[in-house]
Amino acid sequence: MKSAYELAMERLEKADPSRKLTDAQKAEIAEIESIAKARTAEKELFLGEQIAKARATGDSLALESLEKQLVTERRRIQEEAEAKKERVRRA
Repeated sequence: MKSAYELAMERLEKADPSRKLTDAQKAEIAEIESIAKARTAEKELFLGEQIAKARATGDSLALESLEKQLVTERRRIQEEAEAKKERVRRA
């Protein structure tokens, strides 16, 4: 007897069959992920230094603003990467 999970996965597969990625697509997705990681690290280094300075000076307004900026930048980079990967998967 199949579990509810297995039945749901079968229905999902019928509704939207899985696509196999080519080696070129896999390589392109890996490149997109690599670039996103590098851009994230770059932002973390840049803003991390500014956050450390704001902490050292006790500037809580600047600290809060920089931390929000870092979160926003991480999210934006990740969303861009996911959109690019989805375009590659659909191609």
